Amino acid sequence: MSYKSDIEIAREANKKPIQEIGARLGIGADHLLPYGHDKAKVSQDFIAGLNGHENGKLILVTAINPTPAGEGKTTTTVGLGDGLNRIGKNAAICIREASLGPCFGMKGGAAGGGYAQVVPMEEMNLHFTGDFHAITSAHNLLSAMIDNHIYWGNELEIDERRIVWRRVMDMNDRALRDIVVSLGGVANGFPRQGGFDITVASEVMAILCLADDLDDLRKRLGDIIVAYRRDRTPIYARDIKADGAMTVLLKDAMQPNLVQTLENNPAFVHGGPFANIAHGCNSVIATKTALKLADYVVTEAGFGADLGAEKFFDIKCRKAGIAPDAVVIVATVRAMKMNGGVAKADLGPENVEAVQKGCPNLGRHIANVKGFGVPVVVAINHFVTDTEAEIQAVKDYVASQGSEAILCRHWEKGGEGAEELATRVAELADGGWSHFAPLYPDDMPLFEKVETIAKRIYHADEVLADKKIRDQLREWEKAGYGHLPICMAKTQYSFSTDPNLRGAPTGHSVPVREVRLSAGAGFIVVICGEIMTMPGLPRHPSAEAIMLNEAGEVEGLF
Repeated sequence: MSYKSDIEIAREANKKPIQEIGARLGIGADHLLPYGHDKAKVSQDFIAGLNGHENGKLILVTAINPTPAGEGKTTTTVGLGDGLNRIGKNAAICIREASLGPCFGMKGGAAGGGYAQVVPMEEMNLHFTGDFHAITSAHNLLSAMIDNHIYWGNELEIDERRIVWRRVMDMNDRALRDIVVSLGGVANGFPRQGGFDITVASEVMAILCLADDLDDLRKRLGDIIVAYRRDRTPIYARDIKADGAMTVLLKDAMQPNLVQTLENNPAFVHGGPFANIAHGCNSVIATKTALKLADYVVTEAGFGADLGAEKFFDIKCRKAGIAPDAVVIVATVRAMKMNGGVAKADLGPENVEAVQKGCPNLGRHIANVKGFGVPVVVAINHFVTDTEAEIQAVKDYVASQGSEAILCRHWEKGGEGAEELATRVAELADGGWSHFAPLYPDDMPLFEKVETIAKRIYHADEVLADKKIRDQLREWEKAGYGHLPICMAKTQYSFSTDPNLRGAPTGHSVPVREVRLSAGAGFIVVICGEIMTMPGLPRHPSAEAIMLNEAGEVEGLF
């Protein structure tokens, strides 16, 4: 049996005008700012008028640790949203925007797959509505203003050795990780060491995704610490007088984007911090808007539950004052085999033993999520190579963990293939069984928060951090930042910091390389192992195969 490619399916989509999609949610055409016919931004005025509305049920889709075999978390998020609508529920989905880095690197598109996609797929995976460009510009405006301030006399007495604000771009470019700026003589300023992160790791991205409105956005931007004086006192973005202009650049980007699924159901796509180096969730403003307009909101958190879900719970929910009613953990038979030691090239033949051997990775994620007090169901994202015995092995294992696994065929059948999952998720969300609580209290010391995540979520024995890092955390506590949550930057491929250590490892250590204070976003970034905040391209990046065909259509992106 031959299957159409994702892009072929997307191009055949019967899209409705975005005004019709907005009307489904009660958003009038005058409150939609259209970008063409099939995407629009929702106005701030409309969102401000929703304050008295009751919230719908919030459903989080997360996953096992990613493998080269594929898990399909976004595909499942879209399929579940379509499935809920098929069984008569008023549901919307909330996902993140795609970064150009992975699109042209190794991951490809990020809008779902098969018959569970969000469209317009090509625009979403390229420039979309320009939000990432606005974030990049606002971030780098601040960078330019810092160096300009120093050039014109340095009235704030910035210690050039203690500038902590790096530049960003939305592309993988390892050559820019560590650079020297302002070379070339007096006219170009004072030479110093600098570097670039990818835009999705920018504190401006995190701020946009956590801010409630434009006033909150400006305050948070002003709270960004960009440098220190010789006496170690901080310099803020508001001291540089950059917060107003940055807010202007982000005015339109703050408004959530509305698009649709292949089945013409509403989808909010807004913000895009990575979960391995940032907090991994779509914007608070999009999620809160959806909760006011739909009875069920399906959202996702990046990578495995050890990263995305933990940050969703401990950062996004804590900051936004929201709580999930149910959680879906996505797994595949193929990924279980890989966790069981099977190479990607050998995943085709039936291997029930390898499936059973790999299931503890799933089991740990189930236990971790249950530890937050939220009911859990497992979605087995079906692949055509799966056998009945392998599927049953996963179901039996999940049952032994006190949960339930449901086979889903949304990739092949769209919402129809997720009806059973949708029915069960609605039951869980409506049952009132969620007693959500974060992993740690605000007043726990910062290093103890890091240890709590490492030991309870990663099952590590210890956190390795030298005196300099521990002293830095204590200094931030004395400065009034001890109440902030932790944002771990760690490999997504393992519970440990070793990307090759699959399954459910124990007895490992978590080495902390660096800590960064994101005072505007409101969290502490803890960089572990060899994770990079500016990724590099693989040996053969996706960009090598991306081009326009004779019909002027994009090829190779999906």
